[in-house]
Amino acid sequence: MTPSLAFPQLIAFDLDYTLWDLWIDTHAVSPLRREQQAINCIADRYGSQIKFYPDVPEILHSLVKTGVHVAVCSRTTTPDLHVPAREALSLLLLPAKPQKTLLDHFSHSSSKSKAAAEAEEGASSSSASEPIPARDFFDTMEIYPFFRSAAVEGSKLVHFKALHEKTGIPYDQMLFFDDEIRNKEVEKLGVTFILVRRGVDHDCYQKGLQEWRRKRSGASASGSKTRR
Repeated sequence: MTPSLAFPQLIAFDLDYTLWDLWIDTHAVSPLRREQQAINCIADRYGSQIKFYPDVPEILHSLVKTGVHVAVCSRTTTPDLHVPAREALSLLLLPAKPQKTLLDHFSHSSSKSKAAAEAEEGASSSSASEPIPARDFFDTMEIYPFFRSAAVEGSKLVHFKALHEKTGIPYDQMLFFDDEIRNKEVEKLGVTFILVRRGVDHDCYQKGLQEWRRKRSGASASGSKTRR
């Protein structure tokens, strides 16, 4: 694959103010609910809506098409198993058919997750139009309380070390989108970090890919010079 079209093996996202526009632990009150088969919209006990930023569903569809390992890396203040973020990802539904323009742009494919298979089936068959739970678009979800990383409270270094251990994917093959600059510390491991300022959209996503490719190209060039 040419460097300009290369993808990292793993792309990870924070949740709050990265994929949706709230702090779900503090702004949403359980139980959460969905109106029938509503797409990309659920509500908390008081009717406050929870939804992905507009470009996120299409970006997730494009990622599962590529076969990239997609992960969530999020901190939570909820110490028990009933984590609002997990509940929201299970309830949120995304359309079975992505917009073809972006999906075609990322048309190369390797191994496919459950969501990728369902998305492709939905695109090729008029009868396969059932929406897909957002949870199915993620291969790994690292969501746990601050105290799990007591030595470095809430550090996302813990999340990425866990991802590396579980997947065997090298850190330099990881790209991370997050709205908090303090989480740039994951670059110590070799992860490419992209600061999200107003939620993930197509421009932000493309910026992330370009930055990862730039670093990868630079590393390859340095390796070539060393071998000479």
